[in-house]
Amino acid sequence: MYGDFSVKHEESFATKTQNHESDNSEVKVVSEVYKQEEVSTTESRKHESVTEETEVITKAQNHENIEGKGVVDSSVSVEEVKTEYQTEEVKPELTEAELIAQCSTLEELKVLCEKAETLKTDLEGTNLVFGVGNPNADLMIIGEAPGFNEDKQGEPFVGEAGQLLDKIMDAINFKREDIYIANILKHRPPENRDPKVEERANSLPYLLKQIELVDPKLILCVGRVAGTTLLSKDDSLKNMRSKFHKFHGRELMVTYHPAALLRNQQWKRPTWEDVQKLRERYDDLGGKP
Repeated sequence: MYGDFSVKHEESFATKTQNHESDNSEVKVVSEVYKQEEVSTTESRKHESVTEETEVITKAQNHENIEGKGVVDSSVSVEEVKTEYQTEEVKPELTEAELIAQCSTLEELKVLCEKAETLKTDLEGTNLVFGVGNPNADLMIIGEAPGFNEDKQGEPFVGEAGQLLDKIMDAINFKREDIYIANILKHRPPENRDPKVEERANSLPYLLKQIELVDPKLILCVGRVAGTTLLSKDDSLKNMRSKFHKFHGRELMVTYHPAALLRNQQWKRPTWEDVQKLRERYDDLGGKP
């Protein structure tokens, strides 16, 4: 009897043990499945996060490349693109004054003048008439604006008035290659009219830079317009001539324009007196012989 009970008890215990182990196995399986699902969910969230981040960067790339018509480089990593996109700065465009200030040579200034639309307003000249002569001259001559011949050749004072200017300079021992010649305006006004106030104002910053780069000891303005523009005063030529004016650390004289001398012979005598004073002052300042 006890033997049967013992056998039955052992069988019952073994069955319970097996059931318990089975339950534990199921728990372990469920636990493993849950862990795998949890890992899968975490990986999925990470993937979604990276995907969203990638989409943001890709949109930024696409925007940049649409603007610049470029091509996205798929070999560049997300982090590299993200860093580049975040640190890229848009440089503001330089103002006209800043562009002029950056010019370190006459050639650079000439290129800038060729692009400057403000110098061409209401002007019919087809060619830029920038300047000519010795870029290191101690004497600089400044006229009003190019004429017909100057526009055609792209050089100041090449017509009849220019030939007379050469004779005047030769009389005081200056050759054309010794001096530097320019005008207030860089383009010819219609029908050789006087330059307008707006045209002179637009051209003046370029001329001032031109003077700075040549760095002459003396400046000779020929004509009333050139004199009043540089001296910033509305005065008659009679009052401005025959004296030296201070101008940006230099000395400046005003006399008659050669074209005016062709119209009125009486102005040749005062012009001759002016240029003689100019030569004397040039020598006193130690100008190049």
